[in-house]
Amino acid sequence: MELRTLRYFVAVAEELHFGRAAVRLHMSQPPLSRAIKQLEADVGALLFARSPAGVTLTPVGTVLLDEARALLDHADRVRARVSAAVGVATITVGILGDGTDPGVTRLAAAYRRRHPGIDIRIRDTDLADPTCGLRAGLVDVALTRAPFDETALTVRVLRSDPVGVVLRTDDPLARRGRLRLVDLSDRRWFQFPRGTDPVWQSYWNGGRPREGPVVRAVQECQQAVLWNGTVGLAPLGHDLPAELAVVPLIDMAPSRVVAVWNEGDNNPLIRSFVEIATAAYRH
Repeated sequence: MELRTLRYFVAVAEELHFGRAAVRLHMSQPPLSRAIKQLEADVGALLFARSPAGVTLTPVGTVLLDEARALLDHADRVRARVSAAVGVATITVGILGDGTDPGVTRLAAAYRRRHPGIDIRIRDTDLADPTCGLRAGLVDVALTRAPFDETALTVRVLRSDPVGVVLRTDDPLARRGRLRLVDLSDRRWFQFPRGTDPVWQSYWNGGRPREGPVVRAVQECQQAVLWNGTVGLAPLGHDLPAELAVVPLIDMAPSRVVAVWNEGDNNPLIRSFVEIATAAYRH
């Protein structure tokens, strides 16, 4: 039995409700239900009696609850003693883009639960460095978007988001249901500063050289659209000011949310971060 699955079980057993347990665990209900069913299959017995009113523990579930609590308490003590032996450990995480992404929120909560004694430092970076300071040694791991030059880096894809065109709401193209890159061939696009990763720059320029104002941050991109009528690209599903609209771009490759770290770096805190991130973005 995995400790994570036992934590799921304890949450359901204490809440006696899958929905409330899912909220407590910062996850959606379907994967929680699947995990409990798999645990029941591993045990070979039902752990909960289910009814429209909720759930109650079976006799087997009552026994497992006592054992699970004891095992989880022991695991927490082991983690605390090891942390005390090595001193205060630190991990620096670089984040690019929207820190309000639900995936980031779930990841932060899950990482704090797994590593309560770790000093987690966050470095928020601008759009000119898609690796968030990783190559410069400023962060241990980055939560960012691909594509970029991956030389000497290890990349784990967490999610793929379709991309849209950000326009002013009074732009004639904003009334279209979808757009193609050719529809934007005569428009000005925002640019990143000189020296920005060319793979990254090319992606956000639709694969060809463009002309337009230089920006470094998401807010500057939005202001360039608002003030200059510049077109920009953005993942769908992000909140925008009322004066701006986003139209799906159907011939653009999705934007991939990734965790990235230096190749060969075996820091266990990084390995744990990537594992937790993968689970957090799956829900």
